[in-house]
Formats: sequence, C-alpha cells, structure tokens
Amino acid sequence: MRRSGMSMRNTVERCTNRLKQWRGIATRYEKTATIYLAGLHIAGVFPWSAQ
Repeated sequence: MRRSGMSMRNTVERCTNRLKQWRGIATRYEKTATIYLAGLHIAGVFPWSAQ
C-alpha cells in the first residue's frame, strides 16, 4: 500500500474511533430522526474543531 493510502486509512480510522466514543447516540432508539442527526453533527464537530 502506498504511503498516501496508509495516511488516508489512518485518518479514516482515527475519525471512526473518535465517533465510536459517541456510541450513546447510536443506542438511543427512542429519539426522533432529527435529534439523532443533530447528535451526529455535534459528534462530528468536535474532531473537526480540534484540528
């Protein structure tokens, strides 16, 4: 695998692992779709803002 491929894979895996910390969002089945989507947006903003 090329170095650029490894770099991209590393980035994706780190992002995925950070989102896994928010698994409480995924297990809240009683929430509405709007609240679920808002939680995903918030979970995505934290890794992005840490850069």
